[in-house]
Amino acid sequence: MSDTALVLGGGGPVGGAWLTGVLAGLTEAGIDLTGADVVIGTSAGAVFGSRLLSGVPAADLYERQLSGADAVRLPVTARQTVRFLWAALGSRDPQRSIERLARAALRAPTGPESDVFDTVGALLGDVRDWPERELRIAAVDARSGQTEVFDSDSGVTLLEAVAASCAVPVVWPPVTVAGRRWMDGGSRSTANLQLARGYRRVLAVVPVPRAVGPHPSAAQQAAELSDNGARVFLLSPDRAARRIMGRNLTDNTRRSAAARAGYAQARALSPSVTDLWQG
Repeated sequence: MSDTALVLGGGGPVGGAWLTGVLAGLTEAGIDLTGADVVIGTSAGAVFGSRLLSGVPAADLYERQLSGADAVRLPVTARQTVRFLWAALGSRDPQRSIERLARAALRAPTGPESDVFDTVGALLGDVRDWPERELRIAAVDARSGQTEVFDSDSGVTLLEAVAASCAVPVVWPPVTVAGRRWMDGGSRSTANLQLARGYRRVLAVVPVPRAVGPHPSAAQQAAELSDNGARVFLLSPDRAARRIMGRNLTDNTRRSAAARAGYAQARALSPSVTDLWQG
């Protein structure tokens, strides 16, 4: 087995803020997350994983959440919410569920694809090149419903890969990359821990433990990795953090408090994470 994998899940602006707090708290505790053999990012995790591996300090990512920088305007209407839930929850079969969601995403009246690229480009800042260390970004093919991975050998730009991973179904249009349409990598798994199969130690930072619909949770995926011989530490928001984050993960007014909650949780759990990462 290969050694260490850092898995960063999605969770919208608020979940992403919590994630930056976790990254900063663990880093301050002396844990070198950038030393992972692979970083696997989904949606918000793709954004912050890209920036972290490209040399942006975790403390800076955290401070930007506290200051109100990196705000994302993602107004979700009641109609979009109903359309999303109707599609994702319309079948108990995982494949049929994701196919329903994909069809809804392709048909939904949204803005242009450029909205996704512009927003993600602003979040990435000056980061445009694939980092030297291995980064894998998950996205879902909007035609087949299958989760696939972009990396530095995929022949697409980093911006294209991250935008594909962030294209929230029904809210944003699926984006066109390499001649195919893609939607949010968290559509059927919010963190895609299955992509860490084959790694001996896995740290998964997952703001939202489960996707909407009949899909495996992060805990179920972590258990499968453990059954295959991996040591896995799954770090998700505790009860206090969930209360602070609220239900609307697009609410920018909650980002700073969510980031602080993630930071506090990471500092409390850092001895256990250190045992995994350095064991």
